[in-house]
Amino acid sequence: MNPQVAMGLFADAFFMIVTIVLVIVTPSLVIGLIISTFQAATQINEQTLSFLPKLVITLFVIMWTGPWIVGKISDYFAFLFHNIPILIG
Repeated sequence: MNPQVAMGLFADAFFMIVTIVLVIVTPSLVIGLIISTFQAATQINEQTLSFLPKLVITLFVIMWTGPWIVGKISDYFAFLFHNIPILIG
């Protein structure tokens, strides 16, 4: 395996992980922005007011996109597993 192939595999895995994390974190960031705007407008500084909705949204997104996430990871693992003879040379 030459360095270009290794870096290509690493880049593919890194891009997949970044995509999965963005899918999970983006809705939480949007809800956090909405709640912080509400807190700034009403001057309510309650930690649970910002934490609980973000937790619920994150769990919902994980449940909703879980099959897609597992599919992406298992497809990449299957690609790596089936291409071991080609990758090592």
